[in-house]
Amino acid sequence: MFTFPDTPPSQTTPILSVAALNRLVRQTLEQRLPLTWVAGEISNLTRASSGHWYFSLKDADAQVRCVMFRNRNQFIDWQPDNGMQVEVRATPTLYEPRGEFQLQVDTLRRAGLGALFEAFEALKLKLGSEGLFNADKKRGLPVFPRCVGIITSPQAAALHDVLTTLQRRMPSLPVVLYPTQVQGRDAAAQIVAALHAAYQRAECDVLIVCRGGGSIEDLWSFNDENVARAIAASPIPVVSAIGHETDFTIADFVADLRAPTPTAAAELVCSHQADWLQ
Repeated sequence: MFTFPDTPPSQTTPILSVAALNRLVRQTLEQRLPLTWVAGEISNLTRASSGHWYFSLKDADAQVRCVMFRNRNQFIDWQPDNGMQVEVRATPTLYEPRGEFQLQVDTLRRAGLGALFEAFEALKLKLGSEGLFNADKKRGLPVFPRCVGIITSPQAAALHDVLTTLQRRMPSLPVVLYPTQVQGRDAAAQIVAALHAAYQRAECDVLIVCRGGGSIEDLWSFNDENVARAIAASPIPVVSAIGHETDFTIADFVADLRAPTPTAAAELVCSHQADWLQ
């Protein structure tokens, strides 16, 4: 059998160390490939003690390792989990010590919600730049409220939770319901109308805007710009309690105080009275 003799490398051909090769590949990837949106399913998710997230993104044909550092994932206001379909914006790179190709994730969103996510972020940026989220605009709640207003649907489970808590903690405290739809095409306009009714009637010295949990689409009325501006313009302190603890809406950012649940909102508005009675 014929064999080719070993040919020594040319003196002009550089010989790279493994570390140098990996560094060159990483630099080439990061320089030649821009930030890219990639869709897939989360698997093998690990939340490290450092605060960084490590996971794989996969589809039917392939998978890729991903890392999302703490300084980026701290802005994610929902909890990713294994099996979720997501879209990530990431930089393709190489983890040099092990020579592993991976995506360095800049942001992450639930799949299929791209347009809603972009609209949410755009409005958040717009209102934030106007100072509507500033801490110096937040008012404290009255120590002894004379009347609590609730803005929600009469059929909402959240209403039952709030009323039950108020009755238990301060049974003599008057409550006024300003009824509105809390999801659907007309909900945003109705929420604004309910807010304005509360302002004009001036019966209450604190308001709770609340609804139970749901999908991002179900909660979308509370990401409406008119709703946000109506809350920001309120002459009465507003407590928001929209969805579950991990749900965040624009209404939460403009409210004077955000409660993680409707029950917690009720506890907040009458906390001092309950403590005083005890």
